[in-house]
Amino acid sequence: MSGEKPTTAFVLMLLSGIILLLFAILALAIGALLRAEIPLEESMPLPTGMGFLTAFAIGTVMIIVGAIALLIGLLMIVAAFKIRSGEPGKVKTWSIIGIILSIVSLITVGGGFYLSFVLGLIGGILGLTWKPPEKPVAQEQTPLPPPV
Repeated sequence: MSGEKPTTAFVLMLLSGIILLLFAILALAIGALLRAEIPLEESMPLPTGMGFLTAFAIGTVMIIVGAIALLIGLLMIVAAFKIRSGEPGKVKTWSIIGIILSIVSLITVGGGFYLSFVLGLIGGILGLTWKPPEKPVAQEQTPLPPPV
């Protein structure tokens, strides 16, 4: 992959981050809804039974998963814009960071429907294989002899 800037790597990494952010918003919303069953006032009776405890526990886990996905998604978007810079050192470094974030997202939050993981991985690999355009080498011209 060569070109002025690694556009394909940028787009795939950006889409990966956006999908992970959407996943995070969904997880946070579900977690908040499940935890909404907790009474806010002491005069309200506390629900009992396994249903309440299960909803509370799942809600807490979903909020934690959503927060992790939000952090990783934001970092992937930062990585995408660093890749877009077109500076060879930054592109390579942030492509590696993007690949690591994709793997971490797969392990911690399921990769954001797995699509975010795949897009981030491909975008990172494309960023690593990107070669900056070669600058034309100016040929040294010998000066012409003066006219006779």
